[in-house]
Amino acid sequence: MLQPYAVGGYASTARRIAARLRAMSIFTEPIHTLRGDAASLNDFAGKAILAVNVASKCGLTPQYTGLEALQAQYGDRGFTVVGFPCNQFGAQEPGSAEEIETFCSTTYGVTFPMMEKIDVNGEGRHPIYAALTETADAEGHSGDIRWNFEKFLITPDGAVTRFSPMVTPEDPSLVGAIEASLPS
Repeated sequence: MLQPYAVGGYASTARRIAARLRAMSIFTEPIHTLRGDAASLNDFAGKAILAVNVASKCGLTPQYTGLEALQAQYGDRGFTVVGFPCNQFGAQEPGSAEEIETFCSTTYGVTFPMMEKIDVNGEGRHPIYAALTETADAEGHSGDIRWNFEKFLITPDGAVTRFSPMVTPEDPSLVGAIEASLPS
């Protein structure tokens, strides 16, 4: 008989199931694209998704180049980057939806989906980020987003891995996780 607190026991299994259900609920949360169309992460069902809170006037903004490279390299293999503009960090995403879209496409050639500008922290935190921020990164940080370009890799089955804003799109740990999460 399994003990309630044994590794792999009921408590461990229950925690894994609860985490997976929270992650799965993010797929049905409504959001809008940058152009105002209704959307949800379920639009990308069956794909590995790299959700990133982005900003146009940040020292990390050049990460758009690497994010677009990931989109180009893995997009036809069941992967997509999804950008979530956010103005909560030093007011570094002040633009309108049209300004953000123009900046991203003309400066970085962004082709991956961009969602509406949202809050990722605080009382107005979007429900997608309320669920994502429960996941800890490799350093054990969970909770509030620390800065622009924090990354969440969501596997097709809803498992979530979190990466610090300082983990670049080219980082072997991120690339390896993406490759491991691609649908077969």
